[in-house]
Amino acid sequence: EEDGDSCSDYGSHDKPGTALGRTVSGGNVLFPDVFQTDHLLFYERFQAYQDYILADCKASEVKEFAAEYLEEVLEPSGWQAVWRTNVFEVLVEVIDVEYSALKAVVRLSEPFLCESQNSTFTLECMQELLQLKEYQIPLQELWVVYDESGEFDQTALAVEHIRFFYQCIWRTWDEEEEDDFDYFVRCVEPRLRLHYDILEHRVPSGLVADYQNLLSQCEELYRKFLDVRSSLSSSDSDSEIDNVSMVEGLKLYEKIEQLKQKLKLIENPLLRYVFGYQKYSGLQAKGQRPAGTKITHVVSSAMRSSLLRSLMRDKLCPDSHGEEQEIQFHSDPLAAVNACYEGDTVIICPGRYVVDGVFCIADSVEVEGYGLPDDVVIEKRGKGDNFVDCIGANVKISSLKLVQHDAVEGILSKYKSILTL
Repeated sequence: EEDGDSCSDYGSHDKPGTALGRTVSGGNVLFPDVFQTDHLLFYERFQAYQDYILADCKASEVKEFAAEYLEEVLEPSGWQAVWRTNVFEVLVEVIDVEYSALKAVVRLSEPFLCESQNSTFTLECMQELLQLKEYQIPLQELWVVYDESGEFDQTALAVEHIRFFYQCIWRTWDEEEEDDFDYFVRCVEPRLRLHYDILEHRVPSGLVADYQNLLSQCEELYRKFLDVRSSLSSSDSDSEIDNVSMVEGLKLYEKIEQLKQKLKLIENPLLRYVFGYQKYSGLQAKGQRPAGTKITHVVSSAMRSSLLRSLMRDKLCPDSHGEEQEIQFHSDPLAAVNACYEGDTVIICPGRYVVDGVFCIADSVEVEGYGLPDDVVIEKRGKGDNFVDCIGANVKISSLKLVQHDAVEGILSKYKSILTL
């Protein structure tokens, strides 16, 4: 009898045979194909963690809940897997599962299949390694060998959920979080959403880099913190060295807490752009030129005499005070904007300009198309985060068309500036 609420029914199907795809080995050793499970959609992972694996568990209960889930869905023996590490891959057979440790008890499959970066991993070497590990391998290091019968679909999915959780969701400091909140709501859901937002290019690359850097810093500091705490707990003395270590530990703890807060801000989709992303911190205005001059930059892919006469008549003639203008000519609008100082003007002649980069306008400048807006088109090459960033105090953009495909942050953004379009 089937129970619709049973976690063992997750991903079940009516047709006989497997519902999962297969991944063909690409190495030199002819390993058997493995189940393809790394392509799961957001809602599939969300449902698995919320409904079947973690539910309303606390941070300290994660491993216990995961073990209970595995007991429900994982075949305890009789399946093969490719054991993958950074230095080798080897085919093993699972003969038992240590659920509480999230590990499988394995033995080498026959015939012996192994691929490594060097030839040192012989059959005898792998036997010794397994013996040292008491034949227990973390489930997240196993890729279940493909079986078209469908019998091991749930096993392959369960291993994938455990692997993805500990690689992409779990943080080593999570177990020290307070247990007065729902771990799924507080940590799992926002991290899972961020992961898929990044995969689907909905997060600016600069913000992704910030997040990864913060995560690496936090992990490194947390390892140091654990070392300091371990040295203090193993010492019974009240020496000056211990006092210094205690101060060091407190400083590390404070830094870690600050980094954790920054990570949480980025993980929150409502707050990441408000507090988490100091995108413009390195962008500085040039100000006026030392001589105080202002330059008019003219952009045209090809300057014809008729166009030059029109420009002279409409835009470049000396003003009523008889002052001369300094003019620079460019073929690339991005180069023209990058050459600007405070008070400069960029005039872009008719044409279609394809640029590879971002317009960062840090000074008060004016960018105008010469002619109708449809005659002056600037298109960004490739998929990008943004196109035009304005932080200048007073920026004017007129009579041109900006085109960007698959924009993440919008085509044009301003920050602490007056922008006139």
